[in-house]
Amino acid sequence: KLENMLRLGAQPTLILNGQLLGKLTVVIKNTKGETRTVTLKVEGPVCVAGCTTQESLYEDNANRSFLIYIDESPEQDEQIMNYQRAEAAGLIDRMEQYKIIEQFQNMQRVLQPVAIRNPYAPQLIIPKEVFKPRRTNAHYLAFIEAVTFYHQYQREKKADEETGEEYIETTLEDIKEANGLIKGILIRKSDELSGACRNYFEGLKQWIQSEKKERFSATQAMRGMRIKETTIRRYHRQLVSMGLLRYEKVKGEKTHHYYVNSYEDYQTLQKKIDSILDQKLEELKQKEENATIRHSNATGKSAGRSRRKSAS
Repeated sequence: KLENMLRLGAQPTLILNGQLLGKLTVVIKNTKGETRTVTLKVEGPVCVAGCTTQESLYEDNANRSFLIYIDESPEQDEQIMNYQRAEAAGLIDRMEQYKIIEQFQNMQRVLQPVAIRNPYAPQLIIPKEVFKPRRTNAHYLAFIEAVTFYHQYQREKKADEETGEEYIETTLEDIKEANGLIKGILIRKSDELSGACRNYFEGLKQWIQSEKKERFSATQAMRGMRIKETTIRRYHRQLVSMGLLRYEKVKGEKTHHYYVNSYEDYQTLQKKIDSILDQKLEELKQKEENATIRHSNATGKSAGRSRRKSAS
């Protein structure tokens, strides 16, 4: 992380357009136990990755980042436990794992700096449901650029006629692949609930439907979903404030009974974002196909006129 580099003695001289130009001083010990100081020069895009157990992030940090939530589904739990069992039984092929890791490292090593231009960028849009659209729009375009960058050996290099700069262009396939990868992130950026609360609410709806309940209490949810009561009450406050849950107090009872107001809110949000991205991609494909047809027709007509002139 950048802050760790600074703590270890890095002295950045300039940050320009996402490029960090700086120095990092480290101490290296050789096989004889002798130490020496080495200065490493750092040049390149800054990428800060981090993880947290906090349910929500400071807003300004969150909307500057790609938020990726872990899969906490029972199916994922089972896959992890199966791996742990196989590892304990000595059934994991370590060499095969190392080969795969090395393959990805080598793929990184062969990538070369190259300028990227996206001719479709002026026509791309992000869903209106996304919070902080200015920053998210920049993230979306940068993500497409990253996909193009990783396909640099499948793209023809072009040269700018004025500056001579070499570059590669984004294709519709790059946009399609980027859309498929980023949809989940855009949905999370459009959701009013925190990631943890959303996971709970979706699990709660599944539990209610499996139990065929119309209403439930916090205690029933705690026992049925095996979650601490204080955690459930915190989630319920957030869900009630968002209008996704409502509660009623029955006369003569201390318990509140909760009702789910909407079972399809998240699915509706997903469909909106999917349809907007897919629709725009389809429009771009149609425009490109029509342009290709017009070019082909124009070429055919020109060739026909040339043949008639030659015959005359």
